[in-house]
Amino acid sequence: MKNVNAHAHCDGPCGVYDPASARIAGEAVLSMTNKMLDLQCPDTSNTKAMTSYLNTMSRYASVKEEQAQLCKDEILVLWTDYFKPDHLEDNPDLHELFWNAAKLCSSCKTEVSKEHAEELMVKIQEIHNLFWKTKDRNVHWYTAG
Repeated sequence: MKNVNAHAHCDGPCGVYDPASARIAGEAVLSMTNKMLDLQCPDTSNTKAMTSYLNTMSRYASVKEEQAQLCKDEILVLWTDYFKPDHLEDNPDLHELFWNAAKLCSSCKTEVSKEHAEELMVKIQEIHNLFWKTKDRNVHWYTAG
């Protein structure tokens, strides 16, 4: 058997990385944050209404935190597995962008902040643009909302 040397840019076969999954998770974070902020607290003496309110609020919080962690995981995979030193040469702010995006994911998990959720979406868009620039492709940014 003949030895063959192979060179791969990333840990997985090219084509498996895409910031779209981070965008989808980020959109869920923003949506749940908005739902939490819009939910009206009923009269606290109304047990049935309060039970329903607390159940709904806890479900929104659970989804928000789960999706913020998923978003962070997706961002970290792009940062650590896809982007390489040659990308950093062309994009000296790459590490700061990913660091700030990951920190925003953490903030979105622990807070109910529309401002931070919207900032997260801005960072994800910047990552989207940077990612596709490295592939010399112009992939349109869009959101479901």
